[in-house]
Amino acid sequence: MASQTLFTLPILTSTTPDKVTGTVVCTSPSSGVYVLTFTSPPDNRLLTPFCQALLLALDILEFSYPHGVVITTSGIQKFFSNGLDLEHASSTKGFFPNSLFALFKRLLTYPMPTIALINGHAFAGGFMLAMYHDYRVFNPSRGFLCLNELDLGVPLQPAMSSVFRQKLSPQVYKLMVLEAKRFSGKEALEGGIVDILGGMEECLVLVKERKLNEKAKTGVYGALKTEMFRETMGYVTPEGYEKGEKRSKEAWKLDNQRRDEGNRRVAEWERNASKAKL
Repeated sequence: MASQTLFTLPILTSTTPDKVTGTVVCTSPSSGVYVLTFTSPPDNRLLTPFCQALLLALDILEFSYPHGVVITTSGIQKFFSNGLDLEHASSTKGFFPNSLFALFKRLLTYPMPTIALINGHAFAGGFMLAMYHDYRVFNPSRGFLCLNELDLGVPLQPAMSSVFRQKLSPQVYKLMVLEAKRFSGKEALEGGIVDILGGMEECLVLVKERKLNEKAKTGVYGALKTEMFRETMGYVTPEGYEKGEKRSKEAWKLDNQRRDEGNRRVAEWERNASKAKL
């Protein structure tokens, strides 16, 4: 059965508001199944316009169409998403609470089942985006899943870390965060990171076998998820973000004090050791 195109949203540039650099296209391959395909070359970076386009697409589906199941995927073969643009994220006021974490929160509490169809690489923020979905289907022959903040020298914010801690085993979480391991399809399945391996065909089979397009009918699906992931919910709200920022600043201040004190003790030890040799 051919997919029906329901709507198309533009993804604008972050610097020139009237310039379109990508799209989010919504199609429906069968009743109650909605596919959001995002294409923002070259690698689907999570910029403000990208996040806002996805947020709008999710709103349109919730408020204008019968509830079912939502599948998100990339129109770029090589990448699901290559994560944040660090310069944009750090220089754009309100990016985290109003765009990135707002998108994470929307997915975490969405009143329909969500599936990330990961067709290629999902690194850092792109991996987080996939993890905030209810289910994940991963290409068995292309792409890696990786939290590479260790390699980038960037600490994970609470909202970026909590979802992995709540959804995965401690062993997998440790490999992911402290070793920046790149998970292949086989490894991701064995580690419980993804539900199945495959493409759109396998994704639709998952929907059919588990009757996912029927789960939103009673109206409590989003509420159940909100309670299920209460810890993470506390970090993705604007208030949670502000608390996290305050805590991080205090932690950095205490760590700088610890470093100063440590350097002082080592310097004192070196002086004493030098005198003892005389």
